[in-house]
Amino acid sequence: MGFYGERILPRLVDVTCGSAKLRPIRSWACEGLTGHVVELGFGSGANVGVYPAAVTQVTAIEPSDAAWAMAADRLATAKIPIQRGGLDGARIPFADNTFDAALSTFTLCTVPDLPTALGEVRRVVKPGGAVHFLEHGLAPDENVRRWQHRLDPIEQRVAGGCHLTRDIAAELTRAGLVIIQSKQFYGARPKSFGALTVGVAQV
Repeated sequence: MGFYGERILPRLVDVTCGSAKLRPIRSWACEGLTGHVVELGFGSGANVGVYPAAVTQVTAIEPSDAAWAMAADRLATAKIPIQRGGLDGARIPFADNTFDAALSTFTLCTVPDLPTALGEVRRVVKPGGAVHFLEHGLAPDENVRRWQHRLDPIEQRVAGGCHLTRDIAAELTRAGLVIIQSKQFYGARPKSFGALTVGVAQV
């Protein structure tokens, strides 16, 4: 990844995706989570403190050592056990049907092999388990989409492979997950970067 990807980018992500303005939306995305949760792209732990009381444990899948180190202060305040359980969402090192639910916030846009990663989620989450997501991606409006397609190559280069043009709900559906609820809206400006989707899918 190089110095930028290993040291600078995790801090930029922490500032942009970990802002206080997003905390209510993160809390909304986590509503209804229960039991042992596998969290893809744990990052610097921005969801710590918004997990519902019904969550008993979180296993974090996080490739960045720098991001995990940045999470230390948040982890120290956690009221539930949180452990780092893997580095790669495409190879989750747990047995089938291990987890009660999964959570992904601002992660699916960046996963290099998204179909494989979502297949892994289906494998390790128990049948009927919920997959909660909060992601940015392809906008609902065509004029915004045009700008996203123009900016996407630049975004991928400067933001660690992040895609502006992934249709998150469609990707989940293609992976065999069933969308139970989903809402798309603009959470920030410019709209090209602020098209958000929050929802729940079922394994």
